Amino acid sequence: MKAPILDVFFDLDHTLWDFEKNSALTFEKILHKNNIDVDPVKFVAHYVPINYKYWELFREDKITRDELNYGRLNETFSRLNITVEIEILTSLTKDYIHFLPEHNHLFEGALELLDYLKPKYNLHIITNGFHEVQTHKLNNSNLTSYFKTITNSESAGVKKPNPIIFEYALSQANAKKESSIMIGDCINADVLGALNCGIDAILFSEIPQILEDKNIKQIKYLLDLKKYL
Repeated sequence: MKAPILDVFFDLDHTLWDFEKNSALTFEKILHKNNIDVDPVKFVAHYVPINYKYWELFREDKITRDELNYGRLNETFSRLNITVEIEILTSLTKDYIHFLPEHNHLFEGALELLDYLKPKYNLHIITNGFHEVQTHKLNNSNLTSYFKTITNSESAGVKKPNPIIFEYALSQANAKKESSIMIGDCINADVLGALNCGIDAILFSEIPQILEDKNIKQIKYLLDLKKYL
């Protein structure tokens, strides 16, 4: 008989915190601030897939944090055939990290879901994001009070899907694998990472994905988690 769920672990970006919307608002601000004449909408359209590629490389330890921060911006400008001086690129990188957490758009139903879950479960965060930035995001979005523990890749020393970060998060939460579940948007980092560590998992994806393993649970809206929890 399966143990009842006691601890629920969430990813932050792209799961509760609407990274794409908040990122777009940030670029609109900082491109104007740095006097760069480019349509923010067009810029973001190029940036999104490039950012995803660089985060994949960062998760796999193929690039450093600085290479992530500079590379994704530099490649976006290259795609747009815009030459940007290194001083401006440095300013944009700093501004992006500074202003991004100031925005607090969450996915539809996020707060309602957390209000529903908090009396029933111990709630936690596992994120590959950077400690300072993620802390500001949680605080500015009024999310911090919902979570008993917040694990980031800097404190764990490794990134999802490495099983060590899940083991570390379980230890911090004083939780057991058999009574825990992970919710996240990335099939590899969040879902398969958790499952390979012996933790149940649910994929959150606004666009339903075709998965090789048909047994993996998947939701389109956050409030659909009520079907499972």
